[in-house]
Amino acid sequence: MSPMSLKPEKEGMDVVEIASSDDEGGVGVERRSNQQVQTDQVGQQTVVPLPPAEPPLSRSFWKAGAYDNTPSKLTPAPDQLEHARVHPKFLHSNATSHKWAFGAIAELLDNAVDEICNGATFVKLDRIDNRKDNSPALLFQDDGGGMDPESIRKCMSLGYSSKKSNTTIGQYGNGFKTSTMRLGADVIVFSRASRTSRATQSIGLLSYTFLRRTGQDDVIVPMVDFDISDHWAEPIIYSSKEDWSTNLKTILEWSPFASKEELMQQFEDIGPHGTKIIIYNLWLNDEGIFELNFDDDDEDIRLRDEANRGSLSKVPKKVAELQSHISYCIRYSLRAYASILYLRKFTNFQIILRGKPVQQFNIADELKYPKVVIYRPQHNTALKEASMETTIGFIKEAPALGVSGFNVYHKNRLIRPFWKVTSDGSSKGNGVVGVLEANFIEPAHDKQDFERSSLFIRLETKLKQMLMDYWKSNCHLMGHQPPGSRVQNMQKKHPAQSPVGHAAHIQKQLPANQHIVGLTANTKKEMNLDQPINCLTANLGQDVDNVQPGNRCRTSVREELPAVQPIIGLREGSFKEVTSADGSGLISVDKICEENIQLFMRCEEHMRKENELKQTISELERKLEEAKKKCAQLSSHLEIRRKQRILKSTEKI
Repeated sequence: MSPMSLKPEKEGMDVVEIASSDDEGGVGVERRSNQQVQTDQVGQQTVVPLPPAEPPLSRSFWKAGAYDNTPSKLTPAPDQLEHARVHPKFLHSNATSHKWAFGAIAELLDNAVDEICNGATFVKLDRIDNRKDNSPALLFQDDGGGMDPESIRKCMSLGYSSKKSNTTIGQYGNGFKTSTMRLGADVIVFSRASRTSRATQSIGLLSYTFLRRTGQDDVIVPMVDFDISDHWAEPIIYSSKEDWSTNLKTILEWSPFASKEELMQQFEDIGPHGTKIIIYNLWLNDEGIFELNFDDDDEDIRLRDEANRGSLSKVPKKVAELQSHISYCIRYSLRAYASILYLRKFTNFQIILRGKPVQQFNIADELKYPKVVIYRPQHNTALKEASMETTIGFIKEAPALGVSGFNVYHKNRLIRPFWKVTSDGSSKGNGVVGVLEANFIEPAHDKQDFERSSLFIRLETKLKQMLMDYWKSNCHLMGHQPPGSRVQNMQKKHPAQSPVGHAAHIQKQLPANQHIVGLTANTKKEMNLDQPINCLTANLGQDVDNVQPGNRCRTSVREELPAVQPIIGLREGSFKEVTSADGSGLISVDKICEENIQLFMRCEEHMRKENELKQTISELERKLEEAKKKCAQLSSHLEIRRKQRILKSTEKI
């Protein structure tokens, strides 16, 4: 490991420090609050202002990157190659890719899940106390293969990844840095591994606090390693003992552990192999409270701001039911989010959150009227045979709750939860949820969305069509009218006419033991129908189908109807064709519904393009205004220059 020298921490400007002149009559320096008084050898004093004090490290994540640090002018030593330096600010800016703290936690869970192939059986998440200041810290621990000295250095490096498997989610080599720095300012890693005949344990410290407060302009990661093959810890020296000692001293100064013995105690519960990650100096929210809430639930970790936003007190019952649904709970409850984070249930692995295992949950197992739809993305020869299965159906709370969307996974990992593909405000698809695994499109770096490629757009279009097809075929099961049905169109054309009133009028014409089928609960309530439904009627001019012998409706029922008013409540499949408005022929209901679906999708596409054009126009208008301002400034500047030249020429004359 290369030598590391530490810069002394800058002194506060409110401290008065006097340095007397030396025996040889050197220069004396006196510091007074925000100024420095220098006295030369003849006693003359000169007041020199001191540089401004460095502001304290902000404990809010979104403000922690705003600090000034004068970079040092370093030149490479002789026979040493130049290298690109990584400023500590990059650690913070790199971590801003995680807008959501649970997304950062999911990255660390992914690393533990990837260790299942190396024998991992659990990953623990818990709160522990920082021994130095009793502040909360976040613990991750697994019993995977662990990291040897070489592996832990690759883990701490930026942009390195050794994961090349088609089954693991990690591939960019950036997840550990972005996730840990998103959750807290500092992280310490303990790892024990056994490779061939050598057993090792390593400690690494990635500390944003250390880098900033010591004025570093390069990311320095102190590490120490031990060989434990002979059942005692023998330091592994890569360059010199002084280097190793300096690294250990830095770790003890800036970590939660004050002695080497305390550091070594952290390996006692790791076992022969595994990794322990402790994230401390956790970030605060804008109100100065810890972003992660460990207090409201002893078996959960919550996002404080999201949980407060979703308070269930003093809200209507329906809203409370919605906020207790998993689609809402995953916003603020880590236990809820972790329960659906992985599509396939583990057989010999557990996520243990605050001492209690997380019960995995797949919403597809509880859908009503489920259907499996196959989609084969035809985009290149490599994936020509690839296919995607989507399980789609109504949630068990439908139609009371209008939760809808698709849970889209990639290589077993949830990327987009409850992705709503229909337009906002549309009632179509309410209660319909789908679950699918899309391995043919690539996730974004934070693994909370997908790269917006042509494949992604095609998938989005397919999911819209899939949802509308399911809705058209099954919405009547929830008491809705299929889109494009004649009943729905007539209700739109004649909103003042109450179908309930017509149905009630029809019911009066029926014998006491006969009723109209397919009425919703509300309609039957308004009609005071509480007897079994056993009579099927069709619209005017058509024969009555599927009526049981002895229970036929009287012909006078149809005679009492207006010429254009259909009877509501027809079951799916009770008739196959309807007469066109002009009486010219028969039109297939399925054909009409299919045309409506296509028109709806075209309308959605046109609306999307219209919004994109509006955004383009706004951007061009903004750029035009900026260009006009610059033009005015240049004109003003040129005018001033011209006047100055005229004045100079006049003065010469």
